[in-house]
Parts: sequence; structure tokens; C-alpha cells
Amino acid sequence: MKITDILQGEHIVLHNLFDHIEKVAPKLKTLAEIKTIASLMESLINAHGKVEDEMVSLPLDHYLEHIGQLEKFHYEHTEINENLKKIQSSKSIKEARKLLLNAVVFSRCHFDNEERNFFPLAEKFLKNSTLETLGKTYFEKRKKILGE
Repeated sequence: MKITDILQGEHIVLHNLFDHIEKVAPKLKTLAEIKTIASLMESLINAHGKVEDEMVSLPLDHYLEHIGQLEKFHYEHTEINENLKKIQSSKSIKEARKLLLNAVVFSRCHFDNEERNFFPLAEKFLKNSTLETLGKTYFEKRKKILGE
């Protein structure tokens, strides 16, 4: 399986998480609930981003820069992370909820950008065998982490 297929599959899972967050966020009654959800989202986004950065993004940075997308990708990552980090120090439920929903919006926009630009670029400039090798590497690392 190609790494791009794996990453797109993770996008589907994360979009489902975003749907859930948007549904429950207005109903959350405590700051602790919002912080817990934000922490979960941050953990999943960071794990996903680490795989993207280490396995696919680095070889494509010069292509992204050439098409004027590199700065945008970094900006989106920064906005997502800053919103999620600010939630943990927030003292207001209203502010934390707004930051959480902002992080969801930025994440959706970022994923859309990756699906329209980043993944097709990877498919175009990296060989199929390279993408498949990266996919195997991903699964091998995952097995080690899970202790299988």
C-alpha cells in the first residue's frame, strides 16, 4: 500500500473526528471536557503530521516551494497547533470552544489543501515503488510501536 493511500485513510478518520467535535462542542459544559478533546485531537494530528513530514514532505518541500504552497502548508500547521495549545491554558469555556472549532476549521482546510495539492504532487514526483516502500516502512514502525 502506498504511503499516500495510508495518509488519505487517516484523513478520513480525522474528518470523522472533526465531525464529532463540531457536533458535541456546543454541548460541552466544562473547560476540562474541551481540553480533553483538544488534547486528543492534538495527539492524533501531531502523529499524522509527523508521518507526513518524515516520510513524504521532506522530499517534496522544493516542489511545494516552487508552486508557492510551502509557506501555506507551514502556516496551516502553525495555526492548528497554536489553537490547540492555547486551549490548554484557556480560562474561559467560550474561548476554549472557539479555539477548538478554529482548529477544526484550519485542519479541514489543511487536509483539503493536501488532498488537492500535496498528495497529487507526491504521486507525480515520487515513484510508485518509493511510495509503496514508504507505506511498508510506516506499517513496520507501527508494529514496533504496538509491540507486535
